[in-house]
Amino acid sequence: MLPRCWALLGGRPLPAAVSAMLPRRWALLGGRPPWRPALLLLSPVPLPVGGRQPTFSTTCVRCSKNRRLRQKRVISERKLTRYFVDHRKVRVVGGQGGGGGHSFYSEPRKIFGGPDGGNGGDGGHVILKADQQMKSLASVLPFYQGFHGEKGGTKNCYGANGAYVYVKVPVGTLVKEDGKVVADLTQHGEEYVAAYGGAGGKGNRFFLSNENRAPTLFTPGEPGQERVLHLELKTTAHAGLVGFPNAGKSSLLRAISNAKPAVATYPFTTLNPHVGIVHYQDYEQVAVADIPGLIKGAHQNRGLGMAFLRHIERCRFLLYVVDLSASQPWIQLQDLKYELEQYRKGLSERPCVVIGNKIDLAQSRINLPLLKEQIDERVIALSALTGDNLEELLLHLRELYDTYVKTEQSRGQSPVKW
Repeated sequence: MLPRCWALLGGRPLPAAVSAMLPRRWALLGGRPPWRPALLLLSPVPLPVGGRQPTFSTTCVRCSKNRRLRQKRVISERKLTRYFVDHRKVRVVGGQGGGGGHSFYSEPRKIFGGPDGGNGGDGGHVILKADQQMKSLASVLPFYQGFHGEKGGTKNCYGANGAYVYVKVPVGTLVKEDGKVVADLTQHGEEYVAAYGGAGGKGNRFFLSNENRAPTLFTPGEPGQERVLHLELKTTAHAGLVGFPNAGKSSLLRAISNAKPAVATYPFTTLNPHVGIVHYQDYEQVAVADIPGLIKGAHQNRGLGMAFLRHIERCRFLLYVVDLSASQPWIQLQDLKYELEQYRKGLSERPCVVIGNKIDLAQSRINLPLLKEQIDERVIALSALTGDNLEELLLHLRELYDTYVKTEQSRGQSPVKW
């Protein structure tokens, strides 16, 4: 290493008095420091005033590596639809039961010990379990089979039962078989046995009787149940945003919650339902679902059709989003209610509120009094873009939620919580 005094002087020549005190090797070099290889920076760095290249350092801000975390790549709405699946066809098969054992007990000085073959274990079930963390059926595989039971052993040992196979599905999953609804998983942790496992076989010990003291009969395990099920997801939310394309539903959901649905100027920007959570100061949470835009004839499977109309069935109250800048906005409300009523009778009669969006436009302020004259429902005029009058919507949304909770409690049922 170089003398410490050389570093303190910044590389300048040493005085004669100091050079005399240095070792003889230093004098032979003429007062110059010995050459040593130095680590150079790989990235171009401006040289200091002296013209010397600094060595690599991890403490220098200019020389240290950039440790910023890589930002998560934004997924577009069209790519996001590949990860959202609201229907799935699943084939489930229960585990096969284990066969019965066939053996006779034998030990020294006990020749006729009798049969000791144990029974086989039962096959495992395939169980559908509702999980609140699951939001889509994309992770559900097309085939599931339970574990098989073990074969019965000697010395009257029974075979172990096959383990159960749990399939996690979102809350609100509807299970159908041959077009008939067989289960509706609407609560977190609710289970449904999709396929039962087969019973284990009987060992020869089971057939021991006074008439037959040495039975050789044993039975194999039964095969598990096999079914083909159709899973449909209906989004479970407290409120549902219903409106025509480009009415501003996604922008409104962005304004009142932390959800980030895609927003654009072209229609059908939202291709799958989004659920946003509205938080209140008393820690109550209200779930609001953004349903993809409807068009005339949606109940006849036009446009996105009934694939997304079924997501409205689970909503406890509806928020009709109307574009106030369009001509005769009350016609939009009439068409929306007609489509809901044609899809399912009584769906349009649920508690609701009409939201007049885009109040920041001049034409909207002209159509607002005309809309209030044509309809009987309460109208909340706001702008999802500028945030005008969002407080009135949040307060009325809480009133609808409190009414729903009191109604469910009066019926002896537990309201849906998020």
